[in-house]
Amino acid sequence: MKKRTFLKLSTVFATGAMFSPLSGCVMKEKERLKNWAGNLTYSTANVDYPTSVEEVQALVKKYNKLKVLGTRHCFNTIADSEDNLVSLKELNKVVSLNAEARTVTVEGGIRYGDLAEFLEAKGFALHNLASLPHISVAGACATATHGSGVNNGNLAAAVSGFELVTAAGEIKTLSRDKDGEEFLAGVVGLGALGVVTKVTLDIQPTFQVRQDVYENLPFSALKDHFDEIMSGGYSVSLFTDWQKDNVSEVWVKSRIEQGVKIDIKPELYGAKLATKNLHPIADLASENCTEQMGKPGPWHERLPHFRMNFTPSSGKELQSEYFVPREHAYKALEAINRLGNKWKEDLMISEVRTIAADNLWLSTAYQRPSVAIHFTWKQTDNVIKLLPLIEAELVPFGVRPHWGKLYTITTEQLKAVYPKFNDFVALAKKYDPSGKFHNKFLDTLLG
Repeated sequence: MKKRTFLKLSTVFATGAMFSPLSGCVMKEKERLKNWAGNLTYSTANVDYPTSVEEVQALVKKYNKLKVLGTRHCFNTIADSEDNLVSLKELNKVVSLNAEARTVTVEGGIRYGDLAEFLEAKGFALHNLASLPHISVAGACATATHGSGVNNGNLAAAVSGFELVTAAGEIKTLSRDKDGEEFLAGVVGLGALGVVTKVTLDIQPTFQVRQDVYENLPFSALKDHFDEIMSGGYSVSLFTDWQKDNVSEVWVKSRIEQGVKIDIKPELYGAKLATKNLHPIADLASENCTEQMGKPGPWHERLPHFRMNFTPSSGKELQSEYFVPREHAYKALEAINRLGNKWKEDLMISEVRTIAADNLWLSTAYQRPSVAIHFTWKQTDNVIKLLPLIEAELVPFGVRPHWGKLYTITTEQLKAVYPKFNDFVALAKKYDPSGKFHNKFLDTLLG
């Protein structure tokens, strides 16, 4: 694979004419954009790039309909619009760092990789990172994107406050300390409440992590040892193509604590410690991946699977992901494993991770410790036919799909697994009575 930066894949925009609601620095797109994987072309070429909150307010007041883009990593139409798009690409700064309170406030468009570099330089860290450091803070939190770890909540769990521009073009702030249930409703907001322009995140002192990979774990080992395997590190991921009853790789990311010895055994329930750096997809070069082989490094250079300056994953792909309660982990995985031959020509790899429970209304881990079953697909026409087969196996376990990835689960099914679903619908109508931030996706989901 060529060493192309993710910037070249996902944030190179055509030079367009200028539109000036305030100061003349909001660019307009000429051609319709695609998402980073290229499977989705957005439905309008009307894209604005505000460089200040004031410009966001002006755009919200100007347009009757609009949707917000982050780093365009969603695989479905949650952020699409037939009318107007507003990209937060230029709102990418650190606003402030409060060392005493252990919080950092950032503009919504900042990418986790850039924020992580800033925090590390100041001696701080986030509690976790997703597999890709290229995604934006506001977009990731709005869709409950996550990393892994039995004691680690998803990325949105670190949010202690946020600022958004409402449908009226007004600024509203919500905080964990002052706004109770309304705050819990808005953190994973799916873009339905307004344009999130600033986010405040909990931080902690920086720490180091080592990453060790095991190869060829027998699938049967998960039956009796799933909890032990997944709690064997600060963050643990399983990779499998569901063939031959085999988990091809187990990535164990161990937090290094002073005075605490990390015991890395040469074997893990039948899996053998790797002797070289690996990519989750066996056919791809490991140069794109973060350092392995037990070499310690800063948290932000080990918790993601992929390096910031390289193409993440395979690039041209589709993704779907499903969350079930951790108590049903093995039964759910066993059900999926039986389907392995259905997608031999369509699947690149699957990843299994754990996420701690939280109280964010539309979080995929709302009030239940969860297991995420992720699928990275080739871009084939067969994928959309495979999703209902997977979902049929997982519905008995109360499955919740990732909001920004491909799924066919109905709104009625979602209502059944989100206790606060109807309350969120009511709140969205309160914030946006005319449906300014709605699109076809939200119209279907929220009515």
